[in-house]
Amino acid sequence: MNHKLRIMKKYTLAILLLVALNTNSYAQISSLQIDELVERTLKTFTVPGIAVAIVKDGKIIHSKGYGVKSILTNEKVDANTLFGIASNSKAFTSAALAMLVDEGKINWDDKVVQYLPNFKMYNEYVTNEFTIRDLLTHRSGLGLGAGDLMIWPDGSDFTAKDIVQNLQYLRPVSAFRTQYDYDNLLYIVAGEVIQVASGISWCDFIEKRIMQPLEMNNSAASYLRLVDSTNIIAPHVPINGKLKVIKRYQNQLFDAAAGIYSSVNDLSKWTIIQLNNGQFGPSNQQLFSKKEHNEMWQLQTIIPVNPKPPYNTHFSGYGLGWFLSDVKGYKQVSHTGGLEGIVTQVTLMPELNLGIIVLTNQQSGAAFRAITNTIKDSYLGITSEDYVATYSASLKTNEANADKKTDEVWAAVAKNKKEKRKIDFKTIVGTYTDNWFGDIVLSEKQGKLYFASKRSPQLSGEVFFYTENNYVVKWNNAYFHADAHLFIECDASGKAVRLTMKAISELTDFSYDFHDLDFRLSSK
Repeated sequence: MNHKLRIMKKYTLAILLLVALNTNSYAQISSLQIDELVERTLKTFTVPGIAVAIVKDGKIIHSKGYGVKSILTNEKVDANTLFGIASNSKAFTSAALAMLVDEGKINWDDKVVQYLPNFKMYNEYVTNEFTIRDLLTHRSGLGLGAGDLMIWPDGSDFTAKDIVQNLQYLRPVSAFRTQYDYDNLLYIVAGEVIQVASGISWCDFIEKRIMQPLEMNNSAASYLRLVDSTNIIAPHVPINGKLKVIKRYQNQLFDAAAGIYSSVNDLSKWTIIQLNNGQFGPSNQQLFSKKEHNEMWQLQTIIPVNPKPPYNTHFSGYGLGWFLSDVKGYKQVSHTGGLEGIVTQVTLMPELNLGIIVLTNQQSGAAFRAITNTIKDSYLGITSEDYVATYSASLKTNEANADKKTDEVWAAVAKNKKEKRKIDFKTIVGTYTDNWFGDIVLSEKQGKLYFASKRSPQLSGEVFFYTENNYVVKWNNAYFHADAHLFIECDASGKAVRLTMKAISELTDFSYDFHDLDFRLSSK
């Protein structure tokens, strides 16, 4: 009897220990700890405002705003404050297409030309074989951010029709379906497919078919469609060491890739339905089927990884509107988003029934990563490093290295000016044409050289001599952080006939894809 009792005690203790370990693995980070983490993040990365939400087991267990919406007004961020979620909009585009698949109006592997006959890629075979699935998976063969200068910065006059037409001029950097390179333009094309297949615009579809059923009542598919914009953040960018409010990106052309405005309260509803296989509401209505939900979360394009602690990620890739990876043995479904002065992140751990949302009104990705990873580690039951300190140190190192290179360029420019080197601008002035970006003009005014894009007016600034046949342009808008080299090629007579470009800083956003441009002197 005593022997049996001892066995039972050992068995009971083993069960209790297992339960304790399991409970620890799913331990909830406290609201106080989150508050302290976010406040420290705000200060360390000079972010004015952040909103954070945590969804666990179908319930919102934390949803709160921190800091201010704008440094000009000092109004407080709350859980209903609206942020541009940028590329987190891509998952909504994917979901819209999944709903159309459920309705039998499209199939993932339908050819794009069935819906958009004018769709054309650089290679005829790729054009004919390009599917709706290919629009969402970043494996087109185009380079990182190729053609983004048609949508970035704000203010260009390009249309969706222009983008569909101009894709044919973008040279691939890899074979079709062989390599991951993130793109935005093809999501805009996906938005056009949605309009053709559904008969309504992408914005109408997102708002009427997704946001309204989920009661995302404060959100909109585009900034310009917000019914109430009184509780909204302003975008902020550090310029010469000082934080400044900048003009908001408003181009609706970008909507299907990055247009949505939402809050952590509204996005929590979106997160809950994602973690619930497309079901929502008390009667378990199905927004999209479990079958198509699984399709969106299947690996489509492989992204190379370097397995290392603490997450030991062995596989990574892109699905349909989502990044996918294994994190400490669990599946992670996530995405980030960035506009000028705004960056965001949504992270889902389906097996833990966990969702983490972090929205910010400054463009430091280190801030949302520090918050997300700290919260995530608490649920994974692993010891979390001090991400705020780690990412801050890394950011300072990267910025110092980039600044060193840019400083060297501008020091050389200043030296040339001081030595009063005489440059014959007459040999390089004129109109230059790129077959997808259109015309830019180099003109001389009162002894100074200027760059001006005809189709993207914000891309304008003074041009300075750097070295032989290499000039640099300083954009009028300093918050671009995208000053660029101009490489000039001349004919036998010394007259410029070709112009190519490259960003000076390694930290320039990839959407400033100057390297994809190839200007030729126009005969106009």
